[in-house]
Amino acid sequence: MDVLVVDMDGQRYGFPAAGVREVLQAVTVTPLPSAPPIVEGVVDVRGEVLPVLDVRRRFRHPARPLSASDHLVAAWAGERVVVVRVERALDRVRLEPRQVEEARRVVPEETRVAGIARLPDGLVLIHHLGSFLEVGEGEALDAALAGLRAAGGGA
Repeated sequence: MDVLVVDMDGQRYGFPAAGVREVLQAVTVTPLPSAPPIVEGVVDVRGEVLPVLDVRRRFRHPARPLSASDHLVAAWAGERVVVVRVERALDRVRLEPRQVEEARRVVPEETRVAGIARLPDGLVLIHHLGSFLEVGEGEALDAALAGLRAAGGGA
């Protein structure tokens, strides 16, 4: 498994690289009215309006303003492409099966963690982005994006 390792507040997290579309330098995030709290806003990525998820809340990190040095990771979350803001995209790492512990064995109640990677310099929680939006959040996001498109603000 290949994993994109990112940094958030000095902690490392991973996203399965197969679902990562691209890593971008931070741009201004436009608020999206009526979006659920997990949605920080939207950004334009080559003519496509994509929602930016505020995963800091999901990872239990304090809110922090956007910095020009931040990275945006565009990735598939189920059937949709979302953007995740992180401090830094660090590296793409190839993991052998023996390096990854199944998350359910360590944190059985946590559905957003796909696995725990053991790297020479520490652990990395590998997150399953498809589970980041709960059903109600996905529906609210779809409605907010539809409203944006109807107003002429999106693809």
